[in-house]
Amino acid sequence: MNEALVIIPTYNEKENISSIVARVLTTRRADVLIVDDGSPDGTGEIADHLARLYEEVSVLHRPGKQGLGRAYVAGFDWGRARGYKALVEMDADGSHHPESLPLMLDMLDDDTIDIVLGSRWVQGGVVVNWPLRRRLLSRGGNAYARIALGISIKDATGGYRVYRRSAIERIRLTTIESDGYCFQLDMLWRGLQTGLRVVEVPIIFTERTHGTSKMSGMIVAESLMRVTRWGLQRRAQSVTELVLHRRRLPSVRTVNRTQAPSR
Repeated sequence: MNEALVIIPTYNEKENISSIVARVLTTRRADVLIVDDGSPDGTGEIADHLARLYEEVSVLHRPGKQGLGRAYVAGFDWGRARGYKALVEMDADGSHHPESLPLMLDMLDDDTIDIVLGSRWVQGGVVVNWPLRRRLLSRGGNAYARIALGISIKDATGGYRVYRRSAIERIRLTTIESDGYCFQLDMLWRGLQTGLRVVEVPIIFTERTHGTSKMSGMIVAESLMRVTRWGLQRRAQSVTELVLHRRRLPSVRTVNRTQAPSR
């Protein structure tokens, strides 16, 4: 057993899953857990075949599409129960290059790092085959998150991540509210509030060539709404802390300069 587990949620990814699993195994750094949500295109059957071929591959079948966030939470629980030291999020469509995985895992050799983000928007990050509209949407969403939440992360919405197991345990998965793509921001925001230490490393992100993207206007709206709410809660908390701090300040006695001091 490797020390790292790559969790790959799938729904209708029959054209991509074999290739991405093979590329992960080539790194010789991680085992693979495929979390399939009852894909009607037969992805689950292909995953079972891969598990029979490779001892490093396991499959977790779930009854029907329950959301990206729930798939990752199930994968985290599965990996923690088996003692993996690092848990990795990776898309099934090939947009996240497994060849970047060794560098991301090596970052955890530094005990001061809890989460490693594969970032598209730091210096050195590359995005391939994305239309201008998607680039602007991603950059704009991340800029809004930085302003609303007061964070410095360049790519808070990215889905290629390595978590130290202890980081997952500190986040408390039962408190996660989001099931869709906002799950990534939800996890990061809660991790930062808990004091987890995050580092971004540049990656190459490539738009999928097979299948269809699950991104939709509803997903974008959900993320915007949640980030706005978290930002308002953050500001309300700051105001409350400021008021309480002022109440705790010692009172200052004002002396009338025209009055002679008592002896």
